[in-house]
Amino acid sequence: MKVVVIQGPNLNMLGHREQGIYGAMKLETIHAQMESVAKQNNLEIEFFQSNLEGEIVDKIQECLGDADGIIINPAAYTHTSIAIRDALSAVSLPAVEVHISNIYRREEFRHTSMTAPVCTGQISGFGPFGYHLALISMMQILSEVQAIRQEQEKTQKA
Repeated sequence: MKVVVIQGPNLNMLGHREQGIYGAMKLETIHAQMESVAKQNNLEIEFFQSNLEGEIVDKIQECLGDADGIIINPAAYTHTSIAIRDALSAVSLPAVEVHISNIYRREEFRHTSMTAPVCTGQISGFGPFGYHLALISMMQILSEVQAIRQEQEKTQKA
């Protein structure tokens, strides 16, 4: 099974930007921790970060047929991007939206997520640990999807 982790704009600046909101951990450290957990669970994981909306849309589309699930932090695009929302909807893969800060305790414009309604779930406000929670959630989702497929195959053979 393969999960693609997609990071939106300015997340490459983690550890430098607004540490009171986002903490001191760098994106590379978050990814290294996720990779360790993925390896322990025989899960392939790929990381992608872009500050450009179109590149994020392209990456989501590339997941179709190549990945089993998506973990995404659309960052500022969470609140504005119908294109990213439509791409997530089009590929119909399980997706978990992650936010380091609690977007519902911040400025009002951050309270609306354009992408959450087409995601399987959302994790918000747990700092970098939210990515670990997202990975655990995705492993559970993929396990359930696999079990359903196996049951359907049994039924079809009977």
